[in-house]
Amino acid sequence: MPLQSTPAGRRALLPVLLLALLAGSPAGAAEPVRLATVEARHLEERLPLTGTVTADRTALLSTAVAGQVTRLTVDLGDRVSAGDLLLELDPELNRLALDSARAAAEEARAGRDDARRRLQEASTLVARRSIAASEVRGLESEVSMAEAALAAARAEQQRQAALLRRHTLNAPFDGVISQKLTEVGEWVTPGRAVLELVNLDRLRLDFAVPQEYFPRLGEDAGLRVSLGGDAGPARAAEITAVVPVSDPGARTFVLRARLPDPPPMTPGMSARATLTLPGERASLAVPRDALVRYPDGRVTVWLAEPRDGALLAREQRVRVGGGLDDLVTVLEGLNAGDRVVVRGNESLRDGRELAPVDDQE
Repeated sequence: MPLQSTPAGRRALLPVLLLALLAGSPAGAAEPVRLATVEARHLEERLPLTGTVTADRTALLSTAVAGQVTRLTVDLGDRVSAGDLLLELDPELNRLALDSARAAAEEARAGRDDARRRLQEASTLVARRSIAASEVRGLESEVSMAEAALAAARAEQQRQAALLRRHTLNAPFDGVISQKLTEVGEWVTPGRAVLELVNLDRLRLDFAVPQEYFPRLGEDAGLRVSLGGDAGPARAAEITAVVPVSDPGARTFVLRARLPDPPPMTPGMSARATLTLPGERASLAVPRDALVRYPDGRVTVWLAEPRDGALLAREQRVRVGGGLDDLVTVLEGLNAGDRVVVRGNESLRDGRELAPVDDQE
């Protein structure tokens, strides 16, 4: 009966197979690995931000005089151009006031002309000593007062004409009616908003940035933006303003940006951004692949230490910080110039000899 056909035969075969495996894979063979050198670098920091699309020009429009709305020429969502008529108030009372001012101006003009005529007649008599000089001076004063009364009457006429013109509301700039806050028949007063007008030609993005990052914002800062609902790649944005005033409640300041080639967007739309800032100081960095993380929270790397003409593996515990892309800062545990294993570190043991296959990374 063959040896392997019985349980005893199978047990006798196991040592033979084990010896064959050990012979095919000698215990002293060097482990092929890829190494990287620990360097001090100024790693960039990426800060996620949320913001809002806003318009360059937004105005809550109100009338300059009080009155009853008799006509509305626009509705919500209408596009208008600068100078377009938006609203009219009932002008009847102001028209009557303007007519009264015109009549008063005519009366003042007639009074001035009469004072001038009497002064001219008195001037011809004073040469023949037919009238007292004091009476002539009195007539001169009357002419001056008549001139002043006429000027006041004409100013009142102009004021009433200006008030009448202000019974209409015109668009101050091109835009879209975003709010309609009144209706025909309502009584409105100066300062009460009746329409909101938003210019959509030049939109911008405003982000709230924590105050501690204010000193670090410089020319090297970069910004990439994704709009709400936009699943495409983030777009590079141009930082146009850093408002140097902090919100005392949120302890943030405003970072304003523009998209050179913006997609379709509207004011109020949400935006996400990543602000890239240069590192404040140089710090040690290693590739993420060099880190070995354990369930208990420990983080280690495998060092390649030269010893007796060979490279031997040694596990080193480290404390890491933030990172960028495939690099992670190391706060404790390593020195500049150390070489760490970035490939082949999954099953290493202390003292195992290493055979670098690609030492340039």
